[in-house]
Amino acid sequence: MNKVFLIGRLTRDPELRYTGSNTAVATFSIAVNRPFTGQNGERQADFINIVVWRRQAETVKNYLTQGSQVAIDGRLQSRSYDGNDGKRHYVTEVIADNIEFVGAKRSSTDQSNSTPVSQEPAPVFSDFPQEEPSSTDVSGNPFADFGSSIEINDDELPF
Repeated sequence: MNKVFLIGRLTRDPELRYTGSNTAVATFSIAVNRPFTGQNGERQADFINIVVWRRQAETVKNYLTQGSQVAIDGRLQSRSYDGNDGKRHYVTEVIADNIEFVGAKRSSTDQSNSTPVSQEPAPVFSDFPQEEPSSTDVSGNPFADFGSSIEINDDELPF
């Protein structure tokens, strides 16, 4: 199983491009804190490249900027390509399936670990279709579509 879950902050604004078939793709990187400190006592971070496709890529470009905190659910992918210098280059990145905004952008004056959390509901950016809530009329008879009355004998009841 290839599944990755990350929470981190964008290190740069997302870059949005379109493929030859007009499919949107956005790339950015996030800094993810390691669960331990280094020899000097400072917390270290890993910088992870993220790739987002289609409508979700356009949404990421419109709503996220450098410093935004996000939760990412996706899969790890490795690829290689031949560069202009004639050398083979290897890239490992996360292909995001879902991206959720989890906090407010850190301001330049707020360098503490206590980042204020947004009071508005966090948007979820997903390539999976979201179901719209259906309105159900609870005032009528829920069995009206079954036709005439239903006859049940006491012997047929399981209790």
